[in-house]
Amino acid sequence: MKLLSVIVPCYNEEENVRDFYDELCKNTDFFDKKQIALELLYVDDGSKDKTALEVKKICAEDARVRLVSFSRNFGKEAAIYAGLQKCKGDFAVLMDADLQDPPSLLPQMYSYIEQGYDSVATRRVTRKGEPVIRSFFARMFYRLMNRISRTEIVDGARDYRLMTRQVVDAILAMSEYNRFTKGIFGWVGYETKWLEYENVERRKGETKWSFWKLFLYSLEGIIAFSTAPLTIASVMGVLFCVLAFAMIIFTIVRKLLFDDPTSGWPSLVCIIMMVSGVQLFCLGILGQYLSKTYMEVKKRPIYLVKEEIGEAARDESEREKV
Repeated sequence: MKLLSVIVPCYNEEENVRDFYDELCKNTDFFDKKQIALELLYVDDGSKDKTALEVKKICAEDARVRLVSFSRNFGKEAAIYAGLQKCKGDFAVLMDADLQDPPSLLPQMYSYIEQGYDSVATRRVTRKGEPVIRSFFARMFYRLMNRISRTEIVDGARDYRLMTRQVVDAILAMSEYNRFTKGIFGWVGYETKWLEYENVERRKGETKWSFWKLFLYSLEGIIAFSTAPLTIASVMGVLFCVLAFAMIIFTIVRKLLFDDPTSGWPSLVCIIMMVSGVQLFCLGILGQYLSKTYMEVKKRPIYLVKEEIGEAARDESEREKV
């Protein structure tokens, strides 16, 4: 009997964890017929509400449910990595607890795995219910990433993805501290089937992703999978050196031929401010790459576990194999 691990990162999802469990259970008949066991792994990312308590209640009712609880909030990327590291399934699927990732798609996703695909990924074809400005910047980010990076990142891609064990192991082999999962999915490659669906709004509660958090997350992606900003900084430095040399020649020639003195201080101040701004911008780019390198070389753990509860259905499947 094979095992499917359903990994659900949670942060302050007290209202949704039970609804997600109920909705998932409605779509398990397909896997029962296929003789595929399930384990449901909730990863509590240091929630401030009663998310962990609600999951513990479900664990007491269903032996297939497990809980991994962090010592504090480490971020969704750490929760995804922990879920993939802790799961033991032959297949693994990442899903959000807010039910924006419909469990009803799971049978269709698995059917593509049976056809020989290594992973089945989902993407939204609409952004219904999302602020217009946020949607605009999201699309611009995907366009920018695909131009400056060799790693393909599909517009509207979700973390909702069903993977074989081979793909999971490949992702775990990338144990970098600064993680950008969407880029990692593209970098590891493998044959992927994209499944499109209409955007589904959250069942309850509000998103934990503010515009500022998304902006910082986009910087993580750019720095993690592209060195183009460093190239841009270098090119700007060369251009300004050439421009400065040309202006020096122009000033000398004008003085010798026309005895025209250099213009007054307003233009000088504007030039100094512009050049200073460019310098600070380039230093900021270098600082971002340096800060990420600094975090990597310290080799801090990606997450720390406070407690683990529940035994997976994998134990039964392993005993049957023996």
